[in-house]
Amino acid sequence: MSGEAAAGGGGEANGVQPNVTIYINNLNEKIKLEALKKSLNAVFSQFGKIIEVLAFKTLKHKGQAWVVFEDVASATEALKRMQDFPFYDKPMKIQYAKTKSDVVAKADGTFVPREKRKRNDEKPEKKQKREQHHDVNQAGVGMHAYPGAYGAPPLSQLPFGAGPKVMMPEIIVPNNILFVQELPHDATALMLQMFFCQYPGFKEVRMIEAKPGIAFVEYGDEGQATAAMNLLQGFKIKENPMRITYAKK
Repeated sequence: MSGEAAAGGGGEANGVQPNVTIYINNLNEKIKLEALKKSLNAVFSQFGKIIEVLAFKTLKHKGQAWVVFEDVASATEALKRMQDFPFYDKPMKIQYAKTKSDVVAKADGTFVPREKRKRNDEKPEKKQKREQHHDVNQAGVGMHAYPGAYGAPPLSQLPFGAGPKVMMPEIIVPNNILFVQELPHDATALMLQMFFCQYPGFKEVRMIEAKPGIAFVEYGDEGQATAAMNLLQGFKIKENPMRITYAKK
């Protein structure tokens, strides 16, 4: 994604042709780059296949990111549904990108390396070296923006260390701690905090390293926990709908 897109991406709210890439700004600049990419993938993958997520460390690009979808319909749905979503305590501002990402331009044959646009006075051999380096960097972004594979089966609802499986009805009393299941196995406490902290009474997220895919979220009281559970029930993280119940006490 070019610097021109970064400079102009937030300049207009209207008049940009719908396309497969959405431009996001007003992002929390304190979040580390890899955590930001990972969280954006988690939030937006529910709307369709993501080709790549772009975010950069440079001062000019801070607080901004681009998400490239496989089709325009997915990008449009993501833009509509996630506009002003509280992402790490800041409402996301989303619009269609004004400039194609390099990966899209390469796919449709319109890609022109930015070195050719900016360094026409360079010698041919220097240009070639720079373009090769640029292509490697862009490929790296595409490959590593969304590491890992998912699809592990849901974890059992049995309590830790349960004995023989006896099918007995169990009553779980409503309380201030939520039990969250069917999370992506690489979900982090920081990622979950982003979703749950937007509701009143949030205290903390607890995860167990030996038990990936589950988490406990604590609120100040039962009513606050119930409100958060109702609002986030079934919310998808990387295409995995969260299943939320009260924790056993």
